[in-house]
Amino acid sequence: MEYISTRGGTGAVDFEGALFSGYAPDGGLFMPQHIPSLDRDTLQRWSSLSYPELVKELCSLFVPAKLVPRSALNELIDRAFSRFRHKNVVHMSRLKDGLNILELWHGVTYAFKDLSLSCTGQFLQYFLEKKQKHVNILVGTSGDTGSSAIESVRGQKNVDIFVLLPKGLCTQIQELQMTTVIEDNVHVFAARGNSDEIDEPIKELFADVDFAGKYNLMSLNSVNWSRIMVQIAHYFYAYFQCTPSLDTAQLPMMEIVVPTGGGGNITAGCIAQKMGLPIRLVTVVNSNDIIHRTVQHGDFSLAESVKATLASAMDIQEPYNVERILWLLSGSDSRLIKTLMEQFNISKRLKLPEDLHRKLSKTLGSCSASDQDIVGAMRRCWEENQYLLCPHSAVAAHYHYSQPPSFLCLCFISSIPRCCLAPASAAKFQDALLRAGLAPQIPPEISALTAMETRSTPLERGQDWAQVLRGRIEAVAQQW
Repeated sequence: MEYISTRGGTGAVDFEGALFSGYAPDGGLFMPQHIPSLDRDTLQRWSSLSYPELVKELCSLFVPAKLVPRSALNELIDRAFSRFRHKNVVHMSRLKDGLNILELWHGVTYAFKDLSLSCTGQFLQYFLEKKQKHVNILVGTSGDTGSSAIESVRGQKNVDIFVLLPKGLCTQIQELQMTTVIEDNVHVFAARGNSDEIDEPIKELFADVDFAGKYNLMSLNSVNWSRIMVQIAHYFYAYFQCTPSLDTAQLPMMEIVVPTGGGGNITAGCIAQKMGLPIRLVTVVNSNDIIHRTVQHGDFSLAESVKATLASAMDIQEPYNVERILWLLSGSDSRLIKTLMEQFNISKRLKLPEDLHRKLSKTLGSCSASDQDIVGAMRRCWEENQYLLCPHSAVAAHYHYSQPPSFLCLCFISSIPRCCLAPASAAKFQDALLRAGLAPQIPPEISALTAMETRSTPLERGQDWAQVLRGRIEAVAQQW
């Protein structure tokens, strides 16, 4: 299994090469050269597996045994999930009116990103220890990625991690989960900008190929293929949990609703679909609706500004993983993707070719939710089930409750099972709960954050953020 850039300007790399990369040198994103296709017998065999066992099976398809022996791969994944609070790692809650919620947030930071990042952290350590190598990880976060990435590598001697968070635009708990980690290898920057703005200096450093190579820069954002790979398991687990039986003439269909920010999770769903899993996907967003507009109208263009919403981790205007989805749907047409993405990077506006838009709208349904919709879904779910949703999960629940009739009539059969992915615990979003008139239920380890020492470096508007990052990376390197 080799990995190639979506833009075709870089030679193929193995899993290790993709793991230790951010963006590909040509600006694209790494994808498997070949997507495995699963037959019915494999799906039948996998249907009784636990979530960790599914992760192991899926990863073994993308990580050759000659690179990581299967026994070692299994041990790494077991170690990754050892800190999860739920015995099954993830949990399916079955609520009224067919609302199935797959809780992906039972890791250390109460967010779904713990699942992929805990595994990715173990994969990194496996290769770093073998090669006695040091890396510098750059991460931009809209809320949850930063803390999950920090937890995956904190205290490790051969890794330094540099995290940029949008000051005042993520919740207090999300910020404290990053700034209270006092470790020599953890460097947190609180930037006066939004999620898209903090991505810019990171892109600039990766684009400087000499600097990136000299200091072994890599990313743990969902540009990293390893994160996409692990997340494919969400879809297989949801399918096996929600479909009544696979002993039918035709494998049953189901619908999976995916709250979407940078697009990594929905990309994993598209790959699961391409592997042969009979699922229909719905990408749901907040008022920052570029993905919704792209699916509905082929309009991949920025709005005038990023809107601050209750679902803050989804306050993103440039969902970079859309490039991977378009590459998949174009039949791996790297030349086309290079042309389209270069056009978008220049003008921040892109009208998809008609054929590509048609394929996209057949692959994905979409829906956007306002803050009012989010609050309404949170209240209804509590009133009917005494179950608290985080605002991101509520975007998916809003779709479930509203079931847009034009979409269902054209594309879906309403009787098929549906599962909504829940990316975070409601405990991290107290302000949203209070706005919905609901009482937060705060675990002790989250309450304790407010009394802990914090550490971060401010990045003010007008500063050259990329230069500040360069300086810190160079200073850290001198200690090695």
